[in-house]
Amino acid sequence: MEGLKAAAWDVAFLAIDPARAAVADFSPPYMEYDLTYLVPAGSSIRTVADADQPGVRITTPRGDASDTRLSQMVKRAKLVRVDNSAATVDLLRAGQADARGGARPNLLELSARLPGFRVLEDRFGVIHIAALVPKGHAGRLAYISEFIEEGKISGLVLRAIERAGVRGVQVAPPGNPSTK
Repeated sequence: MEGLKAAAWDVAFLAIDPARAAVADFSPPYMEYDLTYLVPAGSSIRTVADADQPGVRITTPRGDASDTRLSQMVKRAKLVRVDNSAATVDLLRAGQADARGGARPNLLELSARLPGFRVLEDRFGVIHIAALVPKGHAGRLAYISEFIEEGKISGLVLRAIERAGVRGVQVAPPGNPSTK
């Protein structure tokens, strides 16, 4: 977003964040991914609801999207915020955390490197990725929005995701959900 203030870019591709709406306009999202949990394979936590229970310790990197969402929704479990992803893994391995909140693509990557852990199927949030343009460029936004919608329908976005080999990311549905 610093590039926006410096007029260093005409379009950026970022997560839809209501805080950004004051200075930028969003296209419809072109892809999305879930926020969910990584848990030990033998954990009794099978769903997102299972994690929000007394005595459950959920770790997450401080200040990331999962921290923000978990801070709003977790009522009974204890959030254990740490400075980076490696620290969340250390807590899980040491048995000092029961679940690690995060973005499904990141958690799938972690679980591939960490035998004995699994990613839950359900989610506690979804992140939409879209194009952003500086406020006041309605023509640019309309052009980009049309391109993105055509890319979703034609399969262009899906092929790009597949070529990138990213797991846990999907094409966003047609249209423009609320940015709130």
